Amino acid sequence: MWPSRQRLLATELGIQTVGDLLRHIPSRYVDKTSFRSISTLSTDDGPVQIKGVLESLEIIGDKRKQRLKGIFSDPTGTMELVWFKSITWVKSALKEGHAYVAFGKVTSFGGQFSISHPEMKAVDSTEAVSEEGYQPIYPLTEKLKASKIDSRFLSQLVLKIFKHPNFELPDFLPATIVNKMHFPSRENTYRMIHFPSHIGEAQVSHDRLKFEEMFLFQLRSERLRHERIRDIKGPMMKKPGVYFHTFYHDHLPFELTDAQKKVIKEIWTDMKSGVQMNRLLQGDVGSGKTIVAFICMILAIDNGCQTCIMAPTEILAQQHYDSLMEWATPIGLRVGLLTGSTSKKDRQTLLKDLEEGRLLMLAGTHALLEDPVVFQHLGLVIIDEQHRFGVAQRARLWMKGNPPPHMLVMTATPIPRTLAMTAHGESDHSILDQLPKGRKAIITLHHDESRRMEIMFFVKSQIEKGRQIYFVFPLIEESEKLDLKNLMDGYDVVESYFNTPQYRIAIVHGRMKPDEKEAEMQRFKSGQAHIMVATTVIEVGVNVPNASVMIIESAERFGLSQLHQLRGRVGRGAEQSYCILMTKGQLGQGAKERMDAMVQHTDGFEIAKIDLKQRGPGDLLGTKQSGLPDFRFVDLYKDENVIYLAREAAKYMMRDDPNLLRPESENLKKFLIAHNHDNFWSRIS
Repeated sequence: MWPSRQRLLATELGIQTVGDLLRHIPSRYVDKTSFRSISTLSTDDGPVQIKGVLESLEIIGDKRKQRLKGIFSDPTGTMELVWFKSITWVKSALKEGHAYVAFGKVTSFGGQFSISHPEMKAVDSTEAVSEEGYQPIYPLTEKLKASKIDSRFLSQLVLKIFKHPNFELPDFLPATIVNKMHFPSRENTYRMIHFPSHIGEAQVSHDRLKFEEMFLFQLRSERLRHERIRDIKGPMMKKPGVYFHTFYHDHLPFELTDAQKKVIKEIWTDMKSGVQMNRLLQGDVGSGKTIVAFICMILAIDNGCQTCIMAPTEILAQQHYDSLMEWATPIGLRVGLLTGSTSKKDRQTLLKDLEEGRLLMLAGTHALLEDPVVFQHLGLVIIDEQHRFGVAQRARLWMKGNPPPHMLVMTATPIPRTLAMTAHGESDHSILDQLPKGRKAIITLHHDESRRMEIMFFVKSQIEKGRQIYFVFPLIEESEKLDLKNLMDGYDVVESYFNTPQYRIAIVHGRMKPDEKEAEMQRFKSGQAHIMVATTVIEVGVNVPNASVMIIESAERFGLSQLHQLRGRVGRGAEQSYCILMTKGQLGQGAKERMDAMVQHTDGFEIAKIDLKQRGPGDLLGTKQSGLPDFRFVDLYKDENVIYLAREAAKYMMRDDPNLLRPESENLKKFLIAHNHDNFWSRIS
């Protein structure tokens, strides 16, 4: 192959090795296994092949605008073949009266079927035409096509690889897995995906490549999990004590849902196992994660440990502190709060009590990570909204205990099962999928500016009933000044409708000082303000049960997950709550789909599935934090079953042969070491 073409393949498609070329699989196939009769053709067909006779060839038009027209016939009728380029060469290459197979896309002009620039293959009219199978069509770039690198060129390269006398592709999947999954061998997998004799071969080959890719990823996750369980001991918890029993039997503010009871049992089982816990707790907005966290914290305190919960913002840390105080005070437990706003005097007292073991429960922000924060015996760390913290930050908190504390990571952003199994494969998972009893489903509505007056009358009626209202405005990330202007313009609009003394409006945005922000929040929480005008600073952590209406302005600018998070700020009391999505102008397809999803679904996990389909895994989790590779074959939205089977197979391998010492695991071990998977598997003993 010419060096220029080699460079193009490398720069355009990343193809530098034989393996790269084999893994560049067809995106679709052209069916060359059957033939069509001219009388059965339709312009709705894809490319077709027809066996017939080239009756005549004629150059039509003047020299400036010539075309070559051929009349092509079979026993059922006639049609035209047309060429607009390379006319002289085509006319000399084809022979009138000879039999050909014509292949191409059928169009219709003047009531006559035709194919422009068909592929032509000469055949002996007295013999049957041999079937070519399915022709692979590969993903290509315009630059490659301009350099005559097309699908036929790539398929010929791949064919040369398969025909090479030294070509072999050993199987690295253990035979037990291959047989159980009914997979072809690895070599046949690649042969069939590039040159299938029927479409079923391409499908089963694609299934194996998906499985291989996810199996290797899940095997690494299982290996990490296996090593953690084997090597990292956690604080030993023996049994519930006075704090737990007193709270659970005498001060529990509401009946726990079955999901909450199940999750607490799962976490407690981990905490008393002697192995360091690493668990992800997923819960939809309003599902009651904080009460679960508190109960787990008092279980740890009952067993002589200190606990802390870290949140990404001061508002959320304060919210956690308020909740913990409400539940801890009746049972005689003191709670500390450590944020960037904590005064120097309070900080000194808190740090001393923490180091000497007098303070057992602490809420805070990134301030918990600072070096002066020393625990006497840290046993349980809870991290809320972990995607907002870097890996190094989480590790600093993890290192503040000896032995390392149990880790519970909470997220109010439901993650689709496929994504959770992939991005958090080394963690155990718990899911809160029930809302507390008495909660009513939030009614979500979508309106444009033409309904503004009607919406404002509705808001006034809700305030007259004693309810409170959120107006949320989007951030324009490019400029803080524009953010503030956008919010203040919105504030003016709201104020114009509620400009009498009977209506009081609070305002919160990111550029306010913490004490100003807290003062405005308290005005709203206490009921002194009827309306809260805010940016997405209130996305998480604000709990005002009396707030029953959420107006999201310019909702088309928000992502689906963020819309769902915002909606979760209402519906926290016994009254019917509403979320109204206000949009401006004509909506694009993506924005319309988001609005429809919000109106139709209240289940956060269903919302997350749609979000995954729209945005992809990197955007949904945050590329830097997700730890996800760019999967070549697996689609995290569509391939849930493949991901599940690969995970189960990886678990089986780690139970059955964790160090890959059995003969059937030998090829897998060699493959992993040779391919240097994250420099990880070279440590296999």
